[in-house]
Amino acid sequence: MSAGASFRERAVDLALRRATVIIFAVVLLYFGMQAPLFLGVENLGNIVKQSAFLGIAAIGITLVLLTGGIDLSVGSVMYLASLAAGFAMRDMGVGVAGGVLAALGAGALLGAINAFFIVRLGIVPFIVTLATLFAFRGFGAFLTSSRQFDFPPGLRSFGLASVMGIPVPVLVFATVAVVAHLALTRTTFGRQVYAVGNDATGAVKAGIPLGRVRAAVYVISGATAGLAGFILIAQIGRIDAGFGQGREFDVIAAAVLGGASLFGGVGTAFGAVIGATLMQTVNTGLAFSGMNLYLQPILQAGIIFLAVLVDSLRQSRQMLRRRRTIRPIQR
Repeated sequence: MSAGASFRERAVDLALRRATVIIFAVVLLYFGMQAPLFLGVENLGNIVKQSAFLGIAAIGITLVLLTGGIDLSVGSVMYLASLAAGFAMRDMGVGVAGGVLAALGAGALLGAINAFFIVRLGIVPFIVTLATLFAFRGFGAFLTSSRQFDFPPGLRSFGLASVMGIPVPVLVFATVAVVAHLALTRTTFGRQVYAVGNDATGAVKAGIPLGRVRAAVYVISGATAGLAGFILIAQIGRIDAGFGQGREFDVIAAAVLGGASLFGGVGTAFGAVIGATLMQTVNTGLAFSGMNLYLQPILQAGIIFLAVLVDSLRQSRQMLRRRRTIRPIQR
C-alpha cells in the first residue's frame, strides 16, 4: 500500500471515529452564522438542559446496543413510569424524592418484563420491544382514560431549580453519565457488556453469564427511561397520552450518533451525551433559523439516516480490516 493510500485510509478511519464531533462542530458553525445569539452562553446552557432527558435515556439504550440488542419501548416506558411516579406523588403523598424512586422502580420493572421475554423465552428483542411499545402505552392510556395528568406543583419547582447555578436536570444528567462511564470502564460488568457485544459465543466460553448481562442492560435501559421521563415531566408539570411517543427513535439516533454501534460492542456513555446534545442543538438551531416546522421532521430523519450510515461504514471498515489480518495457513 502506498503512503498516500495509507494516509487516506487513516484519515477516513479518523473521520468515521470522530464523525459526531465533526458534525457537532459543523452544526454549531452553521447555526452560529445564521443567528449569532445561538452561540450565546444562555442558549447553549438551555440546549444542555433540554437535552438532559434525551441523554439519560440514550445512556441506558447504549448499554442495550453494546450487547447487540435493541429497545423500541423507551418512549412508552417514559410515559408509563412517569405515570407511576405521578400516582405515587398524588395518591400516596410521596415527595419528589419518592417520585424519582417510583419512576426508577417502575422503569426497571418494565425493563425486566422485556428481559424476561428476550432472555428467558428467547424471543427476538425487536419483536418483544415493539410489542411492549404498544402494550405499555396502552396500559398507561387505560389508567388515565387518555386524559391529561397533572403533577403536584412542587415537581416543577424541582425541575426549574438550580444548585450553584447549574440546573437540576443537568446535574442528574451528569451524574447518570459519570456513573455509567465508570460502570462500563472500571467494573467487571462493563467488561462483560463489551465482551457480549463483540462475541457472544466467545463470552459464553469465557464463563460470562450471557443471560444475566443481557437481562441487566434491559433493566437499566428501563430505569433510565423512567428517570428521563420524570426529568422531562419535572420541567413541564403534566403528562398527556402522547407523552414520549416516538422518543425511542430520537434516543436510538442519539446513541448511534454518539458512536454506539447497532451491531454491538462499540459505544460509550459520554458518546451518548454528545449524541443527545447534538440532537437538541439541531432542534434549537432550526427554531432559531426560522425553518418551516413541517420541514423539521424531514431534517431529523436525515440526521437519523446519517447516524445509521456512519455506523454501517464503521462496521464495514472493521470487517475489511479483520479480513486483511487473516493469513492462510502455510502447509
